[in-house]
Amino acid sequence: MSSAGSPADPAPDPGPRAEVRNTKQRRAVRAALRSQSDFVTTQELHARLQDDGQKVSLATTYRVLQSMAEIGEVDTLRNDDGEAIYRQCEAEHHHHHLVCRRCGATVELEAPTVEAWAEQTASAYGYSDLDHTIEIVGLCPRCRQESTA
Repeated sequence: MSSAGSPADPAPDPGPRAEVRNTKQRRAVRAALRSQSDFVTTQELHARLQDDGQKVSLATTYRVLQSMAEIGEVDTLRNDDGEAIYRQCEAEHHHHHLVCRRCGATVELEAPTVEAWAEQTASAYGYSDLDHTIEIVGLCPRCRQESTA
């Protein structure tokens, strides 16, 4: 899927996980990501690291973000160009996002009605062990106002 807010392709299960090393670069990427309130591309995050004087290569930034996504430390979506975008969410439990397709502004959503519907629908068809991702994409109030000005 390549529309804004579509979930990134899930990584294959690598089996037993090796311990993740807490390197200086990983700490720098984590801190830079934590300072962002919206989804960002790897290049945007790398630029932020460079602006902060951190010596982390673009390749390392990609690897660290991919590793963080694989272990569930960050949420990953795909923007309109199909590029992975990342965000370290406040909520540690299952949730959804409302994402601005222009600037990436993000609101975390609780959706108990959606959760109940997903369970009910799956049950009606005999499915179990469910997982789902719902992202709502549109223009935030600021971008909508800028587009009409």
